[in-house]
Amino acid sequence: MKKRAIGLNSTDKVKTTPAEGEQALRLQVYLAHAGVASRRASEKLIAEGRVSVNGRIVSTPGEKVPPEAQVCLDGALLRPERVFHYLVLHKPPLYICSSSDPQGRPLARELLPGNIKERLYHVGRLDFRSSGLILFTNDGGFAAKISHPSAGIEKEYLVEASGPIPDRVVEEFIRGVVIDQVFYQSSGIERLGKKSLRIVLIEGKNREIRRVFSYFHLHPVRLHRIRIGPVRLGALAEGASRPLTPGEREKLTGKN
Repeated sequence: MKKRAIGLNSTDKVKTTPAEGEQALRLQVYLAHAGVASRRASEKLIAEGRVSVNGRIVSTPGEKVPPEAQVCLDGALLRPERVFHYLVLHKPPLYICSSSDPQGRPLARELLPGNIKERLYHVGRLDFRSSGLILFTNDGGFAAKISHPSAGIEKEYLVEASGPIPDRVVEEFIRGVVIDQVFYQSSGIERLGKKSLRIVLIEGKNREIRRVFSYFHLHPVRLHRIRIGPVRLGALAEGASRPLTPGEREKLTGKN
């Protein structure tokens, strides 16, 4: 059953910005500003040959797009957004962070308020079985800045395992462990019980906690994100959303 999303008031649902069309933009930046996807995801769309500029397919990111250019994705004309949204969603388990799903699983984006006309995309992700805090926006610059590892933004999780978690797991995760030639390391772990931990990550590689637990033959039965940098999930109900506050946005982007 679809969870009920909390709507936004007219006074806090958008941020209006000046037109971006005063200067040429790199193509992937243009796509991000048009609310298509993040810059990284836009680069993939370009490489797939799905983007055209003035009727010409462009398959290499980085091409400068002048303000008067006609940019299309799959033949549909795009325009940079002038109204930006920044939302916190409490994602329930068994919702997928994707724009579509061939298996027909419910999408996290479907929980967002229906009165938003602009297309929003998730910043980072939570896997299908995980729950908790995830950010949505149509501001490509904001998404790119807070997603980059150099931003050093902490992500905090509550994790419950199917069995007792040995001290060795905590010690090695803090020290750092190499799995399939990938280095995983937590910046902080607090034991909450025999089967539960509070884990803080900074870079947050794909399925990092699940991969580390699996390496030690453990299975997380609950993986719940409660914080991204200064943004806390708090009492936000499962399936509900709220706007980021201006203060939270400034702290996330280092403008405080």
